[in-house]
Amino acid sequence: MRVVLFDIDGTILLSGGAGRLSMEGALREAFGTSGPPEYRYGGKTDKLIVRETMRLAGFDDATIDARMPAVLDAYLAGLRAEFAQGARRAHTLPGVTALLDAVEAAEDLVLGLLTGNLVDGARVKLGAAGLVHERFRVGAYGSDHEDRPMLPPIARERASALLGRDVPGEHLVIIGDTPADMQCGRGVGARAIGVATGGFSVEELTEHAPVATFADLSDTARVLEVIRDA
Repeated sequence: MRVVLFDIDGTILLSGGAGRLSMEGALREAFGTSGPPEYRYGGKTDKLIVRETMRLAGFDDATIDARMPAVLDAYLAGLRAEFAQGARRAHTLPGVTALLDAVEAAEDLVLGLLTGNLVDGARVKLGAAGLVHERFRVGAYGSDHEDRPMLPPIARERASALLGRDVPGEHLVIIGDTPADMQCGRGVGARAIGVATGGFSVEELTEHAPVATFADLSDTARVLEVIRDA
């Protein structure tokens, strides 16, 4: 049995910039600045994005912690508004729909998520791309912990509870588009598969020693083979 944990942004879908726009608006509302424009969001949890951008803007952790709930609430409201108003469109990336269907249908695989998105943000983005959040049987989210390496142990615990037996860390397969996705599961022995549909190339992801890296997820049979052999 393998528990297949997909990242969302840059792996499952692109949201047309709605996530960053909503976060920047929320940060400006709470802090008066959205932080350095060159800051890269990829591979970060939503909470870590708030912390790092506002540290760079000169705020201390006590101030950031005090304003964090308001920022996240404003971010989620902005994200919902972006899609509700049709200002932004989300779409799945090549091969994703077929691969999700195949993993979901397989008796030896469990479909799940491992993402820096807040759980409510994940639900909004998936819905905007025509995907149902509830089909993912296991999930670990940025709302569970600020530090991404803490998410695989949470996913492992939830998978074990779901299946009624201990799931070894090496039976977790994380599919993502950033070096953080490739590295975050090492503490529990999880395997990683890279896909270069986000901001990093095949070569850049391969440097972080995934079991395989794909240009995209179009070759369903081959990706399933790698998942099962991971």
